[in-house]
Amino acid sequence: MNDLSIFPADIAEMSVSQLATLPAQQLVEVDTNLDQAIAWLKAARTKLDGALDQRFGAQGRESLNASGRDFGTAHVKTDGLHVKFDLPKKVSWDQKKLKTIAERIVASGEAVESYLDVKLSVPESRYTNWPPSLQQQFADARTVEAGKPSFHISPESEV
Repeated sequence: MNDLSIFPADIAEMSVSQLATLPAQQLVEVDTNLDQAIAWLKAARTKLDGALDQRFGAQGRESLNASGRDFGTAHVKTDGLHVKFDLPKKVSWDQKKLKTIAERIVASGEAVESYLDVKLSVPESRYTNWPPSLQQQFADARTVEAGKPSFHISPESEV
């Protein structure tokens, strides 16, 4: 880095317009440094979360089990700390089995929407490979919007 280096505290104080007007090389440096910092922080967070689970996880789970629960929030006091242990319930559904159940609901004359949230979608790769006549049938149900742009910047010498 050189004397034109911008530190994270500087970036936080700068407006979007100020960042946009930085010299090209400085913009590349800021972009690269932020990407490296984000990667480092993610790895550090993952490691610390593992350490917290190793140190307090068993006590948190025992506290939940003692209150007759498998999931939820437990508060543990240990080593001079108050530890809030949160173990959320993560539910997943077998899509093939749900489809079979939904077909049975429809066959019995019930409205499947009364029991299941149904969201239909068409993968864009399939849609673009369909013949135009089929695409036209679906066109009124299709909305195309721009997503969030992303950028990768580098000096021209690296392109």
